[in-house]
Amino acid sequence: MGLTYIVADLFAGAEELKTIHFLVDSGASYSLLPECVWKKLGLSPRRTMGVVLADGTRLERGVSDCGIRLNGIEGCTPVVLGQQGDDEPLLGAVTLENLGFVLDPFQRTLRPMQVRL
Repeated sequence: MGLTYIVADLFAGAEELKTIHFLVDSGASYSLLPECVWKKLGLSPRRTMGVVLADGTRLERGVSDCGIRLNGIEGCTPVVLGQQGDDEPLLGAVTLENLGFVLDPFQRTLRPMQVRL
């Protein structure tokens, strides 16, 4: 398998930041924004949450809500507010599901998900 990157627009209120390149991480629950991105958007922590990294390390990070536009679909998603060293924007499963997308790992693309009621 390879890595999948996508481009999305982020917004918070009147602030908008285009052309964010995300690494799609379907193993991550929430999306992560580097500190320079969320500060530019004017986001601030709404709550603190414990997160676990792939290597098992446990950390506390702030979480906020952010608007996102991906492949013409717009919605709101919770985002982990990265700190120093959290340099790569990650697009997690909650964001994908909120927007109705699923990762096709073989084609390395996003496709519409089959929604079940």
